[in-house]
Amino acid sequence: MQHDSERPVPPRLAAAVDVARAAAVEAADGEADQVGEALTVHAEDGGDAVGDAPVTAATHYLAAAKPGYRGWTWAVTVMTADEDPEAPVTVGEVALLPGAGAVVAPEWVPWNERVRAEDLAPGDLLPVDSDDDRLVPAHAALDDDVDPVDEAEDPEQVRGVADELGFGRPRVMSPEGRFDAAARWSDGDFGPTAEMARAASAHCGTCGFYLSLAGSLRGAFGVCGNGNVPADGHVVHAEYGCGGHSELQIDTGSVVTVAELVYDDGVDMDAPAEPVAVGADPDGS
Repeated sequence: MQHDSERPVPPRLAAAVDVARAAAVEAADGEADQVGEALTVHAEDGGDAVGDAPVTAATHYLAAAKPGYRGWTWAVTVMTADEDPEAPVTVGEVALLPGAGAVVAPEWVPWNERVRAEDLAPGDLLPVDSDDDRLVPAHAALDDDVDPVDEAEDPEQVRGVADELGFGRPRVMSPEGRFDAAARWSDGDFGPTAEMARAASAHCGTCGFYLSLAGSLRGAFGVCGNGNVPADGHVVHAEYGCGGHSELQIDTGSVVTVAELVYDDGVDMDAPAEPVAVGADPDGS
């Protein structure tokens, strides 16, 4: 049923507050103190009524004093037969409905979407669904993993050698899975828009510590091999950068100003000095 706010509630239905309260108390396992004061009543549209058909149902709203249900209301729908004005008022349904300030449970999220990477602890297992769209059978994606320099090789031959050596995997990442990973890495702490990257004078793509990934992501991503920076061991974007770039040159000269030495070649430091008599002036006068 739906509210029909434009139609008045018949007096018999509007006066059935006690009937609605009794039904709510029964739904509260007989705990009368869990049903509060009457709040309002609304006419209900039965769905098949047309024109001026009489209203035969209304919903009474009563405050809920049930522990743990702050902001909720009891909604009790009462009804009667339109043909007989003496027909009793009966209860159609009883429900607890959340109001504007009600405390409700969060929207349910499947566990495989709820678990985050930081939730995984040593010893935990995180299985993957058989229909995970990030993965495809390895034989279906082998063509994408062939390097451009090796395009002349027969993929079937490559596949056969890989399987023979035990390198084959049942499934590998699909294009969708790789795109999702690339977007996540780009938006992460080691992407081109990170604060560290914006302040860097050079990017990872030109750094000697940058170890490019293989496969289709090698043009944009690699692993940092500089053990002196926070990005060490992490996948970094080629446009990421930090202060540990291999080609960074810093002037390590002394910060103290040293005066330039001046040599006077007109003075013979090896010539013996003339003796001066005691009591005589140094200038010989």
